[in-house]
Amino acid sequence: MSGRPRTTSFAEGNKQPPNPPLGGMKISSKDGNKVTTVVATPGQGPDRPLEVSYTDTKVIGNGSFGVVYQAKLCDNNEMVAIKKVLQDKRFKNRELQIMRRLEHCNIVKLKYFFYSSGDKKDEVYLNLVLEYIPETVYKVARHYSKSKQTIPISFIKLYMYQLMRSLAYIHSLGICHRDIKPQNLLLHPETGVLKLCDFGSAKHLVKGEPNVSYICSRYYRAPELIFGAIDYTTNIDVWSAGCVLAELLLGQPIFPGDSGVDQLVEIIKVLGTPTREQIREMNPNYTEFKFPQIKSHPWQKVFRARTPAEAIELVSRLLEYTPSSRISPLQACAHPFFDELREPNTRLPNGRSLPPLFNFTEQELNIQPSLNSILLPRSCNAGGSSGSVSGGSGTGGVQTEPVGNTATGEAQVHLTSGEATTSHNTPQENMAAEAQHNTYQPSNLLFSSLPDPLS
Repeated sequence: MSGRPRTTSFAEGNKQPPNPPLGGMKISSKDGNKVTTVVATPGQGPDRPLEVSYTDTKVIGNGSFGVVYQAKLCDNNEMVAIKKVLQDKRFKNRELQIMRRLEHCNIVKLKYFFYSSGDKKDEVYLNLVLEYIPETVYKVARHYSKSKQTIPISFIKLYMYQLMRSLAYIHSLGICHRDIKPQNLLLHPETGVLKLCDFGSAKHLVKGEPNVSYICSRYYRAPELIFGAIDYTTNIDVWSAGCVLAELLLGQPIFPGDSGVDQLVEIIKVLGTPTREQIREMNPNYTEFKFPQIKSHPWQKVFRARTPAEAIELVSRLLEYTPSSRISPLQACAHPFFDELREPNTRLPNGRSLPPLFNFTEQELNIQPSLNSILLPRSCNAGGSSGSVSGGSGTGGVQTEPVGNTATGEAQVHLTSGEATTSHNTPQENMAAEAQHNTYQPSNLLFSSLPDPLS
């Protein structure tokens, strides 16, 4: 599936408690369709097993980790993805542990989990029943690339904001994803909701405890990993997110490479040769210093001429050699690059309101309280909200006026396609300019039939 280096519990010590309970799997038929019934445990809350039945099962992905199926729950006809992974009895599954802790609008939800027997004796599989989301940022980017276009800047803002918000949440829990890439960013085509998925490489990082450095997918590996650091921080996710942002702006990976050395060369071509101090900050145990002295390449020349200055500035803040110098995920959410999303009249091209962007929980608002005045739009503050801002599925927590509101005299702003505009204008002026540059409508993509995710 991903081709990334996979860690196992062997390398990072994750001892398994007593044997997991095996629920009996029953196969029946209803209206000519095969129905599978299992005893499953809810993803969140108390361990209260219950019977769950599903049908219409088909394989949509596979890899070294196992197999992913798509299925339909019988009780409510909801589509789900079932990730089936071989369970090593000597070690507990870190992905399950972590996913049971997570509950956020920008993270794929674990609905249930259950264990099943394999074909071989004593073979046990863990099955994670996840919400099904049909698209990925990777496939959307590939769609535009095939059309020799880049994703409209407005969509890049929408996707990256939600990614950074999900990272702020998991990092506040001490969890590092360790495999941020476009393939692991699920997209709901109609609502624009982005959800981070695949926590198979994720780990709760503890200061002083060693971690494997051979982690994260090619193109998105932070330089400290390439330098062999084993005491890295959640800032490796921030670097990966910077690579994703740069890739969406460029239409191709910013640091392609066939090996760690190739990867480092590509990074040096842009950032220049790291100083001894920067190398020490990435990995104090790395003593070799045999790189040619190359000056950094101006960020403005890395990207197209029409790329907004705010986008370039954000990339430069994410892609810093020194891990502690990288902007935090929540600081990224408050960056001016995302100001357009905070405008109360911004909508999706299909006429829908933006997805939930400002329904911050108390936990989120306590991460960096000094940023809350920026993170909470004026429309939310005007409503008298001092704590978390709830956002239903319809409004996404954004107080918007109806299209063509005559009471306020404000014109409705839509997220439209087009090349990036310069950064001097207001968000509304930028969006109007975008609409004139390109007639290609991303709303067509939002409703198009693309291949299944996770394939």
